[in-house]
Amino acid sequence: MTEKLAGKVAFITGAARGQGRSHAVRLAQEGADIIAVDISRQVETVGYPTADAAQLAETVRLVEGLGRRVVAREADVRDLDALTAAVEDGVAELGRLDIVLANAGVFTPASALDMSVETWQTMIDINLTGVWKTVKAAVPHVRAGKRGGAVVLTGSMAAMHPTANTAHYSAAKAGLVMLAQVLAKELASESIRVNTVLPTTVATDMILNEASYRLFRPDLEHPTRADFEEVAATMNQLPVALVEPVDISHAVLYAVTDASRYVTGTALPVNAGV
Repeated sequence: MTEKLAGKVAFITGAARGQGRSHAVRLAQEGADIIAVDISRQVETVGYPTADAAQLAETVRLVEGLGRRVVAREADVRDLDALTAAVEDGVAELGRLDIVLANAGVFTPASALDMSVETWQTMIDINLTGVWKTVKAAVPHVRAGKRGGAVVLTGSMAAMHPTANTAHYSAAKAGLVMLAQVLAKELASESIRVNTVLPTTVATDMILNEASYRLFRPDLEHPTRADFEEVAATMNQLPVALVEPVDISHAVLYAVTDASRYVTGTALPVNAGV
C-alpha cells in the first residue's frame, strides 16, 4: 500500500462491522491508526441484530493485523458523554486526531403515518443527532491539532430519491447533506474539510435482512435475498444489485486524503447510477 495516511489518526463510529469496519481496515491499510466506536447492545425498534462487542473486537484484530494501532470503545452515538470519553481516550493514546468518519446508523422501514413515535425518534436520534454529537465530540480535537483535517458523514441516496416507508431514514440522511455543508463553511478557515458520501444499497447487515427484503418485495410473504436483488438491480443503471462496503471505503479514502484537498461541502454519490 502507498500509506497515504501515514501518521494520521481516524475516529470511526459504527466500526464493529459493515461500512465502518471496512473504512477502518481501508484507512489502516494506508497507514492510519484508528479510534473505533460502536454500540454493544440491541437498539430498540430495530428489527435486525445490531452490533456487539465481539464484532468490534474483530475490527480491532483486523486493524492490528495490518500493523496499525487501534483504540476501541463501546459507545452509543446518542450518548455525547460516552463519545467524548472515547475520543479523549483515543487521542490520549494515539496522540492526535485528523479524520472523523460519522458512519453509525440504522435502518428500519415503516410507513410515515403508521410508525410509532419511538421508531421515528430512534432513527433521528441515531442517524442525524448522533452524527452531530459525533462531530461535536471529535472535531475539537482536529481543530486543536492546527493541521487541518477531514470529516465524512455517511449519507445515502435516500437523501435524494424518495422511497415509500423510509420517511424517517430519508429525512435524517437529507439533513446530513446540509449539516455537512454548514460545517464545511464554518470549518473552512481552519482547513478542515467536511463532505458526505451517498451510497446506493450496500451489502451489510443493515440491508441484508428480512425487513429490508419485504420493503423491496412487498408482493411476497417471505422474500429471500435473491428476490430482493431482483428488484434492487433494477434501481441501478450499472449491472449490479448491491455494492460492497469497500466500494464506499474507496470513496471515503479519497475524501480524507490530499487527493481531495480542495473538496469540501460536497455530497459524493457512490450509486451505480441509481
